[in-house]
Amino acid sequence: MKEAAKRSIFRWIHIIFGIPIIGYIYDSPSDTPYYASTVRYVFLPVLLLSGLWMWKGHVVRRLLSKRMKTGQELEA
Repeated sequence: MKEAAKRSIFRWIHIIFGIPIIGYIYDSPSDTPYYASTVRYVFLPVLLLSGLWMWKGHVVRRLLSKRMKTGQELEA
C-alpha cells in the first residue's frame, strides 16, 4: 500500500472518530453520562493514536526498521 493511501486512511479514521467527541462536548449535560464511557475508552484513544501516528509515525517506523535490521543481524 502506498504511503499516500495510508495517510488518507489514518486521516479519515481521525476525522470520523473525532465527530462523537464534538457531540460529547456540545451535547446537553443531561445526555452526556449515557455515552461518556464510550467516548473516553474508545473514541478518544483511537483519536489520540491516529493523531500521533500521523504526526510521528515516520519516527516509529524508522526505529522499528532499525530494530528489525539489528535483530536479523544477531540471528545470522
